[in-house]
Amino acid sequence: MKAIIYSDNGGPEVLRLVDRDLPVPGPGEVRVRVSVSGVNPTDWKSRSGNPMQFPEITPHHDGAGVIDAVGEGVDPSRAGQRVWLYMAAAGRPTGTAAEYTVVPAERAVPLQDEAGLDVGAALGVPALTAHRALTVAEDGPRRLRPGALDGAVVLAAGGAGAVGHAVIQLARWAGATVISTISGPEKARLATAAGAHHVVNYREGDPAAAIREIAPEGVDIIAEVALGANLDMDLAVLRTCGTISVYANDGDKPVRLDVRQNMFLNSRFQFLVLYTVGSEALAAGAEDVAAAVGDGALPVGEEHGLPLVRFPLDRTADAQQAVENGTVGKVLVDIP
Repeated sequence: MKAIIYSDNGGPEVLRLVDRDLPVPGPGEVRVRVSVSGVNPTDWKSRSGNPMQFPEITPHHDGAGVIDAVGEGVDPSRAGQRVWLYMAAAGRPTGTAAEYTVVPAERAVPLQDEAGLDVGAALGVPALTAHRALTVAEDGPRRLRPGALDGAVVLAAGGAGAVGHAVIQLARWAGATVISTISGPEKARLATAAGAHHVVNYREGDPAAAIREIAPEGVDIIAEVALGANLDMDLAVLRTCGTISVYANDGDKPVRLDVRQNMFLNSRFQFLVLYTVGSEALAAGAEDVAAAVGDGALPVGEEHGLPLVRFPLDRTADAQQAVENGTVGKVLVDIP
């Protein structure tokens, strides 16, 4: 089979297209013929700086395809099943940037017939991160379903990004009023296409006042991608006992907390990353995301607020560079 690998840290130039033997699924595993691989920031960050856990790594956590073989202990009827993959390369050397990959059976989630493989490849890290961000509030739900967030106001920072897009879609599916901050008209269009009820340009006027006009009592949950840059605004719009779910700090601006201010707000900061969230939270997220897909709540593409940017397998280095450069939309790698 064809696979992308790297055997040392570095820039995208360390990625190589090679021939490798077809992997064999072990007990509790499935082998998937990958059709589309999804690229995330964690992929290039791991390649460029994380300590090498294995002599050779095939990158990418997310993807979609068809199970073609199962290991011992896995229901044989799963062979031939369309699936979406998540965390394929977490603690493993074999991600989805290959014609075939082997994953634990629970990380290959059935993909409904009406959902395209592009949808499946765009789920994974963004959708599960969004799910976690929306289910950590002290007085909020631990699972998502229609009605779970009725009456809640959710602020999706950077709604034109992959995680922000998933936050908008999942929060709207669960019944929340969704506000998204954006940096200009084009991203406002994308966030609105994703389902945001309101968009606020954080570069114009007084964005905190604009958000407070929409939500006078404050925002219940903020899904935050740039805490250092947005903290003052977040605290100005957060309701008492509200939650700021932090999944990134784009721009790496230092975070300085006014302890007294946060004490009186009874604010909750939930920092999150999927690598250490635990199997129970991952399984719950995957189940809820699959239900949302079944309801048609997580479409992708330009018309749904998430443009798709495609590369062939032999240009995986360019795909990762595009993500590192901040390309708007979801970067996918097509695998023939």
